[in-house]
Amino acid sequence: MKFLSAIFSLLIAVIILPAQEDISIHQPKHLEYYNYDDDLLSKEFHAERREALRKLLPENSAAVIFANPIRNRSNDVNYEYHQDPNFYYLTGLREPNAVIIIYKNPQKFDSIITNEIIFMQDRNPKFEVWDGRRLGVKNASSYLGIKTAISNQDFASFEFNFDKLKGLFYITPEDDVRDDKTDKGDLHSMLKYFNQKIENVEHATPRKLPELMAMLREIKQPEEIELMTKAINITCDAQIELMKALKPGMTEYQSEAIIEYVFKKYGSEYTGFPSILGGGENSCILHYTTNRKPLKGEHLLVSDIGAEYHGYTADVTRTLPVDGKFSEEEKTIYNIVLAAQTAGIEACKAGNKFWDPNGAATSIIAKELVKLGIIEKEYEVKKYFMHGTSHYLGLDVHDAGLYGPLMPGTVITVEPGIYIAEGSDCDPKWWNIGIRIEDDIMITEAGPVNLSAKAPRTIEEIEKLMAEPSIFD
Repeated sequence: MKFLSAIFSLLIAVIILPAQEDISIHQPKHLEYYNYDDDLLSKEFHAERREALRKLLPENSAAVIFANPIRNRSNDVNYEYHQDPNFYYLTGLREPNAVIIIYKNPQKFDSIITNEIIFMQDRNPKFEVWDGRRLGVKNASSYLGIKTAISNQDFASFEFNFDKLKGLFYITPEDDVRDDKTDKGDLHSMLKYFNQKIENVEHATPRKLPELMAMLREIKQPEEIELMTKAINITCDAQIELMKALKPGMTEYQSEAIIEYVFKKYGSEYTGFPSILGGGENSCILHYTTNRKPLKGEHLLVSDIGAEYHGYTADVTRTLPVDGKFSEEEKTIYNIVLAAQTAGIEACKAGNKFWDPNGAATSIIAKELVKLGIIEKEYEVKKYFMHGTSHYLGLDVHDAGLYGPLMPGTVITVEPGIYIAEGSDCDPKWWNIGIRIEDDIMITEAGPVNLSAKAPRTIEEIEKLMAEPSIFD
């Protein structure tokens, strides 16, 4: 009887209780290899960001954002694909040839009722052998959380009824959109068909949506801060390893190799921008990326670098003496820049104007250069400090934002510098001294937080670290 009772109880449990879904059983086999990272932004994050945009849209309107084009490097070789930040922010999709339409209100299209549609490339085993696995339309809903996914091959024939909307706001790629004449669903074709569809739509405009996206992206969500902190820590680790390894006789490209080795070692997918490793006279070139010069003991090396991790980039600059010791002239200029940066960071307070850190840093540099006789009047400071101190940071190294009051959750850089090129109108003892110090600062209600403080920035700390042995020795 006990045996029969147990069997009966088991049968009741099987019939009444819903079985817990085993995702591994139902997940398409190719998705096991589609993504190897377990700390990407979740589909819930992207869905919430779409909803945040939807709340900003006027009634009966829609927003349209296209994926980035595939960029050609030369002949039949393309650059590694990088998604448009706005598109990625709203979808999480890292594939090309896609567009998303986000409606303020649900729309009915034949049997479909939805407030969002993504048109994307479908699976194609022939192309996947060459270019890698695709997500596929059937998996978009479960993987991306987007309610409606349609093949990009159907974009041309889809009836959007844009003329019934009171507002249509869009962002399209600006250049380098190439036409694959064999593919009517490529980005070139979808842009062509989109322009045809809005040709007579009076309320279609590219002006409003960039501002709305900047409003959203300026204030980082906790999940974004987590990824940015990872990117910044990787970048600081790279600066630290370079400090230990840098020696006379190395080249700029060898210093770059150390930096980017550390990036890859800790999981960075890309550099957030071309690495700037400028020694000697090249320390006075703001965006120097040639990185071929042999380095000598009397040179300074400006290392302006940023690892990108899951789409989010860091931007951290340190200036190092190649022989491990700053000269007296280099110390003098370095400490001016450091004092200016400290003042700039202190001005990164919620409610302050975006340009307040720049004003605080510039004032110190101007006064100190006058004292040294490098300039005669403070307004001449632009000769040797010719850029602003700050920009937003996030999915782009120069990220989207409104440049209004600083708000909690915003991350900006503070990067003053002094660049005295050879031949400058001052004592030659200052020539070829180029110094920039840059950190990534998060605005909070309690005050600024230096997310990149891990990388030493005082003369004493740098010289001490440069005396330590390196794993690259």
